[in-house]
Amino acid sequence: MNATAVASQGLAGIIAGESAVCSVEQGKLIYRGYEIHDLAENATFEEVAYLLILGDKPTAGQLSAFKKELAEARSLPQDVVNLIKECATAPYTHPMDALRTVVSYLAHFDPDCQDISAEAEVRKAKRLTAQIGTIIGHMQNAIDGRDIVAPDPSLSYAANLLYMMRGEKPTAEEEHIVDVSLILYAEHDFNASTFTGRVIAGTLSDLHGAITGAIAALKGPLHGGANEAAMEMLKEIGTLDNVESFMQQAFATKRKIMGFGHRVYKNGDHRADILHKLGRAYAEKKGGDAVKWFDIGERVQKIMRDEKNILPNVDFPCGMTYFVMGIPVPQYTPIFVASRITGWCAHVIEQHADRKLIRPLSSYTGPTERKWNG
Repeated sequence: MNATAVASQGLAGIIAGESAVCSVEQGKLIYRGYEIHDLAENATFEEVAYLLILGDKPTAGQLSAFKKELAEARSLPQDVVNLIKECATAPYTHPMDALRTVVSYLAHFDPDCQDISAEAEVRKAKRLTAQIGTIIGHMQNAIDGRDIVAPDPSLSYAANLLYMMRGEKPTAEEEHIVDVSLILYAEHDFNASTFTGRVIAGTLSDLHGAITGAIAALKGPLHGGANEAAMEMLKEIGTLDNVESFMQQAFATKRKIMGFGHRVYKNGDHRADILHKLGRAYAEKKGGDAVKWFDIGERVQKIMRDEKNILPNVDFPCGMTYFVMGIPVPQYTPIFVASRITGWCAHVIEQHADRKLIRPLSSYTGPTERKWNG
């Protein structure tokens, strides 16, 4: 390794580039100048998608045109629909594997696939953003053995996503909760999946290839899969009476408690409270077992805070919220993709404009030099 280079395992604390897309700070998360609490309170996901992909807050006319473009781009070629059915029902497929495969396949149907000009990238970003929700909906239909539900152009992005998965239109509250969750997940600086996408884009490879790599990175339980893992952990705990014994056993065996801690936020993830409040309120209205999951989750949070001084990240309330809404756990991370696709596309566009190869060094830990015939 170069003597002047700085070693950092996992690139922790290393500034690996510049970006105008997002700023992750201890007290704030900012998308192109707008703070996440402001966006969650006052914006819709379509407005945030426009902001990330095109760079600024849309006017009323720009938003109307953008929403129309997204709605018109939701349908998929029949060959792609057939592939979704095959992938979704294959014996060892996780929905993220199916999503990754289908996004890669979509490149063959996109007229701008090989064009990495800014104009072509924006066109592809809009199409992919629209198509992701349709892929997820068709995938869940295939898994459930139901007829494919066609996208409804009259519905918002969030409402259409729920409608296609479940076959029934969501309530206004359900639409709002999912819309806010999509805003919260849309962008987060040089996280593992975004950085993966930028590394691929840095070679001047195409946008579909970069997004395919980003999806593969997001699948892991240490990244996007944490919301699934957090809910599976709560299901394992099962009842409020089991929380204490489960947590003490987890501490004794050094089991990782999913949905807690963050590589950047040391004082808590400010997105978590936003989603927790919405989810808890929905669960209380729904009643029954719905509230139970938040009671269990809040007890886990208290023990983690009191004994480990570790706070939840956004994945923890996401798991509980999606679960009480009836969303299948394996689709949590694909829904993450339906949001983060906007941030990924923004970063790929930015990296293509930069035209710089990302090529870090490594610290060699192998044998010292030796002779082959020695």
